[in-house]
Amino acid sequence: MEAAKRLTVNRDGKPCYDIVYSTDLKDLGAELSGDAFRGRKALIVTDSSVGPLYAKSVKAQVPGECDVYTLPAGEEHKNLHEIEGIYRFLIRHHYDRKSYLIALGGGVTGDMTGYAAATFLRGIDFIQIPTTLLAQADSSIGGKTGVDFEGYKNMVGAFYMPRLVYANVNFLDTLDGRQFASGFAEIMKHGLIRDEEYYTWLIDNMYEIRDRDHKVLQQMLIRSNRIKKEVVEKDPTEKSGRMLLNFGHTIGHAIEKYKNFTMTHGECVALGCVAAAYLSWQRGDLPMEEYYEIRDMFVPFGLPISVTDVDTEAVLALTKSDKKVANGTLRFILLHGVGDAFIATDVGDDEIRKAIEEITWSGDSE
Repeated sequence: MEAAKRLTVNRDGKPCYDIVYSTDLKDLGAELSGDAFRGRKALIVTDSSVGPLYAKSVKAQVPGECDVYTLPAGEEHKNLHEIEGIYRFLIRHHYDRKSYLIALGGGVTGDMTGYAAATFLRGIDFIQIPTTLLAQADSSIGGKTGVDFEGYKNMVGAFYMPRLVYANVNFLDTLDGRQFASGFAEIMKHGLIRDEEYYTWLIDNMYEIRDRDHKVLQQMLIRSNRIKKEVVEKDPTEKSGRMLLNFGHTIGHAIEKYKNFTMTHGECVALGCVAAAYLSWQRGDLPMEEYYEIRDMFVPFGLPISVTDVDTEAVLALTKSDKKVANGTLRFILLHGVGDAFIATDVGDDEIRKAIEEITWSGDSE
């Protein structure tokens, strides 16, 4: 059996947790049988879509006492009410500070489980087992946890690092095409903000990625995770450089809320990336040819570059309530070029309007 690959994420210059890449669940069992987790009670938190697929097989790898708690699937359930349900289960089943949680699912489950772990008994350990491409590539790494509040994305949360991330590309085989494409938006983002060579590699390996070639997918995840880990290590609590990871998310989050979460997170991020690249071009930071290339390269990966039925003023207003607003100033992530992102604090309303209009399609959707 091939040894699992590993990537270590550091905090303050010291190892904090490992990302383990494997296609064999026995490797997960070996991790959980080690000194860090042996003999501790565990709760697997999953959702109603993922639980029937994987909860039983994951539970079989947990060496100690283990329960399964199932959340209703969907972004609309990412709220404090559902977190209370996790607390209630933990209390009634006598979980304590030595217990740990296992997040089994996509980004919503990971964010919610991490937030419950960060706040139960002032903090207990948790593990990320991401089952979607979006979660494996992005949201399971870096310790951002939280829930939405009255429709506003991730307004309540905490920075709280997992003890382990276990990434298995076999889980990606059960994703439908739309969910798989959704994750790819975050992967493209990593190349666009930090690594032009990686961005080119993604395009060169387009067909293998779309065919879900496991070897290529694992290479892709490791490269994406390495980019995110390097950014997070320098700025774990998003005081400065980590903000670059929000490329595409300012307008993307606004569209996501405006559309009442009927579009996937990745679809909205793709639209936000196109809008931010357009802004970069219009401000003279990005060559026109690069803007059009960036825009068009989302299409073959199944992601939208335009959206219908959008009220420009309503989306503009929603950008002002984004958590990236500080002291009344909206911090926008723009591009000097592929692989060269920067933070702009002087983007005006008229510029944002034009960017929203650029991705608004008045006829048939593309």
